[in-house]
Amino acid sequence: MSDIAIRVQNLSKQYKIGVKGHDRLKDLLTHSLRSLFSRNSKSPIRNSQSASPNSKSQIRNSQSDFIWALKDVSFEVKQGETLGIIGPNGAGKSTLLKILSRITEPTSGRAQIYGRVGSLLEVGTGFDRELTGGENIYLNGSILGMKKAEIERKFDEIVDFSGVEKFIDTPVKHYSSGMYVRLAFSVAAHLEPEILVVDEVLAVGDAAFQKKCLGKMEDVARAGRTVLFVSHNMAPVEHLCHKGIMLQEGKLAFSGGCKEAIDYYLHSVSGEGRASSSHIVDLSNAVGRPSRCGPMLRRLELYTDEGRPLTSGMRIGASLKTFIHFRLENPTSNVEALLGFDNSLGQRVFTAYSAFQPGRPQGMRFGDQTYVCEIPSLTLVPGTYKIKVEVQVSNSEVDLVEDATRITIVESDYFGTGKIPWNGFFVLNHHWYLNQNL
Repeated sequence: MSDIAIRVQNLSKQYKIGVKGHDRLKDLLTHSLRSLFSRNSKSPIRNSQSASPNSKSQIRNSQSDFIWALKDVSFEVKQGETLGIIGPNGAGKSTLLKILSRITEPTSGRAQIYGRVGSLLEVGTGFDRELTGGENIYLNGSILGMKKAEIERKFDEIVDFSGVEKFIDTPVKHYSSGMYVRLAFSVAAHLEPEILVVDEVLAVGDAAFQKKCLGKMEDVARAGRTVLFVSHNMAPVEHLCHKGIMLQEGKLAFSGGCKEAIDYYLHSVSGEGRASSSHIVDLSNAVGRPSRCGPMLRRLELYTDEGRPLTSGMRIGASLKTFIHFRLENPTSNVEALLGFDNSLGQRVFTAYSAFQPGRPQGMRFGDQTYVCEIPSLTLVPGTYKIKVEVQVSNSEVDLVEDATRITIVESDYFGTGKIPWNGFFVLNHHWYLNQNL
């Protein structure tokens, strides 16, 4: 018997710009009907169409009307392996998982899946919002091919892990996004699928629950089941996964060991040009802005010691002064701004937040605005850091750019001893002396 859990061959997915929502409704209906009849089967599932990415009918389509989310992707995953799927935004990671989870069909190519799949993708996938949490446990279990007795045996364990026992008889349409994710993950992980597929959606949960989820995925992997894990945070990917693939612009850019895949990814993004030679960053049309957010952010300006424009690396402990320009289209009060600093592994190391400033004047604001943030001494260890910029109104994000720019902290003699700090996140002043016992 083959030890292959997933075999992907020349997989491609094309979307027509402007009608993706219609395709998605069709995909969901197809997924629901197919799931009822095929999830019990352990035979390979072939998702293919006769059309080729290079067929004449598709060649005639204008490039401006169509986009390839995936193009000729091929790889294999063995039973019991944990595979990390990484890449920049828009690389095709979520599209790949939707095809493997049978939520959508590929345009061409084949995905053979040997075993029952449990998926946790975007919030809301797989749940009926009108049903209670408990009813959705039974619904998802049935879709996965579980018998009622099997679901009942796992029911209390699922509810306890999710932490939503007080609301288990409440329709999930009244759940917060965090509650939704906790229950959805608990169902997917505890109903013992042979293949567990998890997207970045875990970022919605709090830190404690994320740790529980990673622990559960480790348990699933140790039990000999297969895990596919997508995340922009490289630390849990490196900790959990044996192998890794990197997608870029819909194509397979790298396949190999997890550490090698992460190194390849970090090397590739470091050359994306986000660390601009200009100290003024245009945010009006920046990528990385969620579709729900409007382009309120206009630009970001960065300066270092003595007001010099930040156009290259800065030394450990140098000052950083930023100007965040944005526009309020309507009179608004309670406006905040945020700067998030992430290291090369995607870990948040520092957040500068205007709400932390005491005694700020309040009042109604309208039109062009500028928030100024001054950090007298930025004592990060040497490395490259990604900066997120966000504007909030009444504690809700209204615009954000995840990867606005990058700054580089260069090796420097912060302590005046010739010894360069090399690990950790921050460099902090500290003092040593030898207490001689006489």
